[in-house]
Amino acid sequence: MAFRTLVTKKSVRSSFEQIRGLQTTAFALPDLDYDYGALEPAISGEIMKLHHQKHHQAYVTNYNKALEQLDAAVSKSDSTSIAKLHTALKFNGGGHINHSIFWKNLAPVTEGGGEPPKGSFGGAIDSQFGTLEALVQKMNAEGAALQGSGWVWLGLDKELKRLVVETTANQDPLVSSGANLVPLLGIDVWEHAYYLQYKNVRPDYLKNIWKVINWKFAGEVYEKECPSTG
Repeated sequence: MAFRTLVTKKSVRSSFEQIRGLQTTAFALPDLDYDYGALEPAISGEIMKLHHQKHHQAYVTNYNKALEQLDAAVSKSDSTSIAKLHTALKFNGGGHINHSIFWKNLAPVTEGGGEPPKGSFGGAIDSQFGTLEALVQKMNAEGAALQGSGWVWLGLDKELKRLVVETTANQDPLVSSGANLVPLLGIDVWEHAYYLQYKNVRPDYLKNIWKVINWKFAGEVYEKECPSTG
């Protein structure tokens, strides 16, 4: 029996609603909490402006376009078109999700950027990795070794209540590595995140970005997902 005949209009609409969730309006580029030049010298204002206004905007634009095409395909019960849209939805949706987290993971030095994590989050890092410096070295090594484009993440496994370091390719979000993984800190290692300033020397970019990492934000996410009991 042909695949098309196996997909009823009701089941297609159900799948579509799971993808769309409660989203009824187009996604929009989020504002930054700081000026483009506020992260200098770690990340130049030129890079931040290009990264935010051009690259992230492109993911948002293309994600909305793919969702519109999905809507049209679902209304026609066109399962072939729905399947073809999977790649665009994953890539552009992931790009939007990842970058929205990335901006929150950064903060100017004058606003706490680079200040070490505290409380139960800081304690969890010391317990699992030995020291903050050891965690940084591990993430730098994995980020530098990642072939091609992608992300290096510090995440929380909600089931095991443990921190994990993971890498994802291209714009795959951390959840693609495990449904129980919550992103706490993500570092973009696509060349567009650093090439204008660091050329092809990714390790230098990874070394310097920690000077503007917003550990406070990561700690707030950690506390929400894994609240202290003491």
